[in-house]
Amino acid sequence: MKMIPIGEVLKEQGYINEEQLQQALDAQKQDRSKRLGQHLIDLGFVSEEQTLQALSVKLGEPFVNLNNINIDTEAVGKIPEPLAMKYNILAYEINGNILNVITSDPMNFYGFEDIRLVTGMDLSIALTTAQSINDAISYYYSQVRAKTAAEVANTQTNQFQISDEEIFDSETDDTPVVKLLNSLLTNGFNTNVSDIHIEPFQNETVVRMRIDGMLIESMKLQRNIHNALVVRTKILANLDISEKRIPQDGHFVITINGEKMNLRVSIVPTVHGEKIVLRYLNSHTPIDYANHFGMNEENYHKMKMMMDNPNGIIYVTGPTGSGKTTTLYMIMEKLAKKDVNILTIEDPVEKTLDRINQMQVNNVAGLTFESGLRAILRQDPDIIMVGETRDAETASISVRAAITGHLVVSTLHTNDAISTIVRLEDMGIEPYMVSNSVVGIVAQRLVKKVCPNCAKKVATSEDDCRILGKKIEYVYKGDGCPACHHTGYRGRVAIHEMIVIDKTIRKMISEKVDISDISDYVRQHQNYRSLFDETLKLVEDGKTTVSELLKISYYER
Repeated sequence: MKMIPIGEVLKEQGYINEEQLQQALDAQKQDRSKRLGQHLIDLGFVSEEQTLQALSVKLGEPFVNLNNINIDTEAVGKIPEPLAMKYNILAYEINGNILNVITSDPMNFYGFEDIRLVTGMDLSIALTTAQSINDAISYYYSQVRAKTAAEVANTQTNQFQISDEEIFDSETDDTPVVKLLNSLLTNGFNTNVSDIHIEPFQNETVVRMRIDGMLIESMKLQRNIHNALVVRTKILANLDISEKRIPQDGHFVITINGEKMNLRVSIVPTVHGEKIVLRYLNSHTPIDYANHFGMNEENYHKMKMMMDNPNGIIYVTGPTGSGKTTTLYMIMEKLAKKDVNILTIEDPVEKTLDRINQMQVNNVAGLTFESGLRAILRQDPDIIMVGETRDAETASISVRAAITGHLVVSTLHTNDAISTIVRLEDMGIEPYMVSNSVVGIVAQRLVKKVCPNCAKKVATSEDDCRILGKKIEYVYKGDGCPACHHTGYRGRVAIHEMIVIDKTIRKMISEKVDISDISDYVRQHQNYRSLFDETLKLVEDGKTTVSELLKISYYER
């Protein structure tokens, strides 16, 4: 195949004019390290996508969106990963002796020939942008490595049983189980999962990964490999490998793709063996409104008012997995920019923060939330973060810290913001102490977003309108596509409800006014928007579904 004059192709299809082409040719004379097409892109005359679409028409090769393609990991594995990275080419389908590949450089004839020789197959070419392919290579080759490691481990454990001692003595990554666990962790990182579940059943072990709040099955393993996986995990987390009758918790730090990741480990005994859950503590998930703690403008303004208090407690509440800790860390990073002494007590420390002194709970050594918090109070703190208010003693110490001149930030498990007042009183905190210490409450949830790649408008049903509480003609839902693992959802957004404890609310709490009356006051005087109101707005904007709203409505109606 001969070289195609890209400048003439782009001019012929109306993307550039003669003057722009001449400017690019002049630039190429000055710098011949780049092709003409790249100079045109650098000068801003065309985008990479426009260039590839022009070549697609000229060559008769399709321009595709990787999000719309079902990519077969068997096809991906046909091309060795170093070659795929070298030539920025990804295989995605096998048709007989034809390997369908996707590239950003249809003129890379040497690369195509190299891959033909390695695979022994003819190639069918499709085009897409370089960044899309680069991202897909990281994503899919981690799946290939995990699948290969699982196959090797399954095969070898069929031939012989790997002993606990062999795993314990292993200092390299050569053993099948070590490779398998490493590949699972890398795959989870690249797939942007929050948790990995390794679950033993009677005849097999199932690996599932939680993506955007949904558990998706990743692979199945031979049952006889499970104990070796448990032992390897316990070694990394410094747990007791001989103890199999009681739950154990721990954590460890590994480096994945050059980034240090902190993983929390939970192991519990089940009837078929010990189940492992690995949670990625420092998430790399993009956050909507990241500059505003993931909050909209109005809620962010209320949050800033709370943070400006010199003393008192700010509670961030919600169930497990609602993003409380992420919000807490963003708040602490903002507070750390002031000239203040900040100390934290956490279990565990999920992310190290600059200019903040962080302490980790160590129950074995006697360092509990209560003892750690007492020690912090002797460190002349301005701001204290308590990772979680778990019991009455922690709550009591936090309250006393707040009324003696410290700003305390903590999390609490409640269904909504107003319930925090009742929860603290249930813990034994006197109402006058609650009213004098709490300055604000933030309730938070994570709501799944409709996948933008497969979203479609659908007419609302009577049930939908009943849940919505109003007549809306259309809502959006996702059909399911490769980009969202066929779930219809991709990504999550945080929603919040805020209560600022003002003078009136303090008086109402002290006088033990019914919680429903306090709730009515907040709605009337604080421009209060509940979690339901926030989710309803997302439904109206086409960002989430009625099903997600239904989950919130259980708390509200």
